[in-house]
Amino acid sequence: MDQIVFQHDTVLSDVHMHLPNTRHLMTRLNSAGQPVFMSRFKILAERHEHDDPGKCSETERKHDDTQEDTAASHGEDEKEGGEKYVEPFLDEDGDLDITHRPRKNPSDGGSRALVCPVILKRCSPVPEQEEENTDDEEDDCSKDTIQIEHTMATPLEDVGKQVWRGALLLADFILSKPEMFRGATVLELGAGTGLTSIVMATTAKTVYCTDAGEDLLNTCKRNVSLNKHLMETSGGEVRVRQLDWLQHSLCTDADVDFSWTEEEVADLHDHTSFIIAADVCYDDDLTDGLFRTLYRLCSSFPHTCTVFISIEKRMNFTLRDMDVSCEAYNHFIRCLSQIQDTVDGRCTFRVEQVLSNFAQLLVYERVEQLELWRLTATPLPV
Repeated sequence: MDQIVFQHDTVLSDVHMHLPNTRHLMTRLNSAGQPVFMSRFKILAERHEHDDPGKCSETERKHDDTQEDTAASHGEDEKEGGEKYVEPFLDEDGDLDITHRPRKNPSDGGSRALVCPVILKRCSPVPEQEEENTDDEEDDCSKDTIQIEHTMATPLEDVGKQVWRGALLLADFILSKPEMFRGATVLELGAGTGLTSIVMATTAKTVYCTDAGEDLLNTCKRNVSLNKHLMETSGGEVRVRQLDWLQHSLCTDADVDFSWTEEEVADLHDHTSFIIAADVCYDDDLTDGLFRTLYRLCSSFPHTCTVFISIEKRMNFTLRDMDVSCEAYNHFIRCLSQIQDTVDGRCTFRVEQVLSNFAQLLVYERVEQLELWRLTATPLPV
C-alpha cells in the first residue's frame, strides 16, 4: 500500500506517523474491510542508562566535542579574516562559488534530541493456520520486541484498533515497576490492540484483556499469540474477554465468543488487585461508562484494588468557546473528582497523579500532555 488516504472523518494516532513517503506494508483486511498493519516496538535493553537521567552517553559527549571543535575553528576563521583579504573563488563561468559547511545528520545530535515516536520495523503477519508453528518468526523477533497488529486512520468509533501514546506511557510504567505487578491478577479495560496487557503479562500472573466488539477482540487474540515469547519467562497469561462498559454484567454464555466462565468471574472478583486503562477517555459517554464500571467492580471486591489510567490531554479549538480547550480531558478530571467524593458506605477512592519521571523503555515521544493517574479503591467494613 503506497499511500494512505485520509478522509474528513478519520483519526490517526501520532504513534503511526512514521517518515514521509514511507511504504506502509498492509498484512490483511479485518472483518470491517479495514487494512491491518504489523508493527514492532522494541523494549530498550539499556535500562540503567534511562534510570540515570544525568548520565551522559558517549554519543552526547562526542557531539559536545564536535561543537567545541567547530566553535574553535570558526573563531580561527574570523581571526584570519580580520588580518587579511581572502580572494573569492570563482567557477569557470565567473560565478561566485560558495563552499558550504557540511550539514550535520540529525541523528548525530543537536540542540534538540531526535525522537522517533513510531514504528521501528514491520514484519509479515502470522497466518492463523500457522500460529502454532512460529519457530522461525520467534527466531527473527528477539525477546525484547513487541509485535502488534493495528489499523491506521480509523473513524472515531474504531480508534481502539490503533496504538496510542497513552498505551506506551502505561506500558513504560509497568516495565519500570515490575515488582509492583509481579504475580498479580490484572484487569485491563478498553484494551484496544492489547499492547498494555501483553506488557503486563511479562510480570503479572493473569491478565484479563477486555474490550467490546468481535473484530477488536480477534485482533487482541492475534497479538497475544504473536507475543507469547515475551511471557515465557514470567509464566504470565493473557485471557481475552468481552467487557462492555455500557452493560451491567459479564457475559457467561458459552456459545458467545470471548465470554467468561464462572471460574474466571470468581477469580476476577476474588483476586484482581490492579485495573488498568490506557487512553480510553476521548468521549464523554464512554468516560462515564468507564467510571461506572470501575465503581461497580471495585465496590464488589472484598479487598483493596489499585487503578492506573493513562490519558493524553488533547487540545482543540472550539467555536463554542472561541478558544483552545480540552473538553474530553476536563470531563475526565470531573469524573475523578466525583468518584473521590462519593460516599455510600461501600468503598472509598483516593485519587492522585503519578509523576511521569519513571524510565522510558519504549521509543515514543513522551510529551508533557501525557498523564498517569492512580486510584486506590478501599472497601469499607460492613
